Amino acid sequence: MADTTFWWLLAGACIVLELVTGTFYLLMLALGFVAAALAAYLGLALPGQIATAAIAGGGAVAIWYAVRSARGRKDRASGNPDLNLDIGETLTVDRWNPDGTASVHYRGARWTVVQRAAQPPVAGTYRVVGVVGNRLMVDKA
Repeated sequence: MADTTFWWLLAGACIVLELVTGTFYLLMLALGFVAAALAAYLGLALPGQIATAAIAGGGAVAIWYAVRSARGRKDRASGNPDLNLDIGETLTVDRWNPDGTASVHYRGARWTVVQRAAQPPVAGTYRVVGVVGNRLMVDKA
């Protein structure tokens, strides 16, 4: 079997494994194997092909890791409006309980509401800023 065929088979196996497992890093390793196949086409000896695969694949993994780390962490799902469509919605609180909670009818169900910041419990309109379990975190609108 030719060296190029071996590298293409490894690249294909990595792509299949990535499709099965969803591990994006396997695609980066597949890039390394593709680079090694191209090096084999150019007539590089086997040690050069292995070095090309290691440098290209490992470099792609390192670059992808650095890009993901530089982005930082996203908001948790409880406060991320892209994941939780309740964030930003308004609701009306008629009265607050002595323990600082309120019970409101929202989206066809009863919800417990708590204020995010320590504010005086005043009836009125509030904006949802987070969802923690079955409690809506609100701020005065």
